[in-house]
Amino acid sequence: QADLQQKKEPAQEDSDLDRKRRETEALLQSIGISPEPPLVPTPMSPSSKSVSTPSDAGSQDSGDLGPIGRTLQWDTDPSVLQLQSDSELGRRLHKLGVSKITQVDFLPREVVSYSKETQTPLATHQSEEDEDDEEMVEPKAQNDLEMENQDQKQEVKEAPPRELTEEEKQQVLHSEEFLIFFDRTIRVIERALAEDSDIFFDYSGRDVEEKDGDVQAGANLSFNRQFYDEHWSKHRVVTCMDWSLQYPELMVASYNNNEDAPHEPDGVALVWNMKFKKTTPEYVFHCQSSVMSVCFARFHPNLVVGGTYSGQIVLWDNRSHRRTPVQRTPLSAAAHTHPVYCVNVVGTQNAHNLITVSTDGKMCSWSLDMLSTPQESMELVYNKSKPVAVTGMAFPTGDVNNFVVGSEEGTVYTACRHGSKAGIGEIFEGHQGPVTGINCHMAVGPIDFSHLFVTSSFDWTVKLWTTKVRNPSWCEVGNATFSFHAVWAIILAGIITCLGLSLFSSHSWGPVPTANVTIEGASALNRVRWAQAGKEVAVGDSEGRIWIYDVGEV
Repeated sequence: QADLQQKKEPAQEDSDLDRKRRETEALLQSIGISPEPPLVPTPMSPSSKSVSTPSDAGSQDSGDLGPIGRTLQWDTDPSVLQLQSDSELGRRLHKLGVSKITQVDFLPREVVSYSKETQTPLATHQSEEDEDDEEMVEPKAQNDLEMENQDQKQEVKEAPPRELTEEEKQQVLHSEEFLIFFDRTIRVIERALAEDSDIFFDYSGRDVEEKDGDVQAGANLSFNRQFYDEHWSKHRVVTCMDWSLQYPELMVASYNNNEDAPHEPDGVALVWNMKFKKTTPEYVFHCQSSVMSVCFARFHPNLVVGGTYSGQIVLWDNRSHRRTPVQRTPLSAAAHTHPVYCVNVVGTQNAHNLITVSTDGKMCSWSLDMLSTPQESMELVYNKSKPVAVTGMAFPTGDVNNFVVGSEEGTVYTACRHGSKAGIGEIFEGHQGPVTGINCHMAVGPIDFSHLFVTSSFDWTVKLWTTKVRNPSWCEVGNATFSFHAVWAIILAGIITCLGLSLFSSHSWGPVPTANVTIEGASALNRVRWAQAGKEVAVGDSEGRIWIYDVGEV
């Protein structure tokens, strides 16, 4: 009985193992893992009563099997569940468990190839067998890469550009970057198209000797060019002109309103360029009131100052894309309320002011940084009772305190800005009509001529004055023509009349001019202005034209 009981115990253990195996297989099938047959057939002992074969369900049959080494393997990713039994040692089968997984990543080998135009990293997978042939593969890869780059370039060249929509076009046209680019580019292109150089010019003077008139070598006055714009200059009177100190080739001219174009701005200021042969102005500025006087702001090459008929002082800046003033004075009792015919910037680089005088006799001193209120103001009154209707003002060279003014009554006054004698000083009577122009001597040398000044008037006369004597030192009487303007050059006084331009030398004052020219086809000439070097003189007329003459030896 003891032996039978010992035999029953192993059989009972086998039946428990089969039951647990079947439960495990059912559990694995429920989670989607199907057992596979063993790769190696399980050896059987001679005493085995049955053969173990894989079934459709992946289970193993069991009977009176002795200790047999068997292994069931399931192909899982990445877990491997193994059921092992050690037959030799007679141990029990191990329980199923999750094995430890270790992942290792092997980076592909990077192969760098170079071409003549581009440097592109090329990463490829190479096996161990291809490592020996690496040197042979690299030249081929380089050639292929060059061919691909050429094909890509051809595709890029052949690809047509995308056409912008109307909305995108308008957005580009109105962008600030495009406006800056276009504004500068049109000036450059216009200059290039307008240049017309004579490559056959003979500097020996042989070609010039064959010609006659004002264009001969050594001529006193020769016509250079004309400034006129059909849109902005037509039917406008040239009211004032000024040359730039920083850029001698630039000249600014002011114009009054055009009665034939009521919708156009009343006041216009045009900046012309002598350096290039183009026929359009370099800059166009305008405002809503006629510009009666204009000047370049000394020490500020980008600013242009204008005095208007309404009494406002306007300031334009060529760095701004606006044609309208960037600053303007208010129309109030603290500033000007009458036409301003005189604007001038006096002083030094570190201390300078804008001086303006209106026809009601009010003089104001401004800072160019702030035109809201004047820094100083003064009423120009003679003998404390007679207001002076100023039509012209001039400062001697290097003087910021003393100045001279001309009036509508024909009288000329000396005045000063500061000191115990501030205001109107002496009076000079000599003209029988309004003073149209006044200018001080501009020469600087060993002899002081700053006390000299010249005036022109509607009484057909041009007079030379000195502040030391109240009577005129010299007088030129026109031949039934009005004298509109007179200005000084280095050694010349330029005088214009209704018919032409006359030059008188300070070395020999007399009734005969040193040089004289009659401008054919011109309207009434009313403004003249010398260039800073004294080699050109500009003349403006009542139809908006500006005539530039070169001055030779006199």
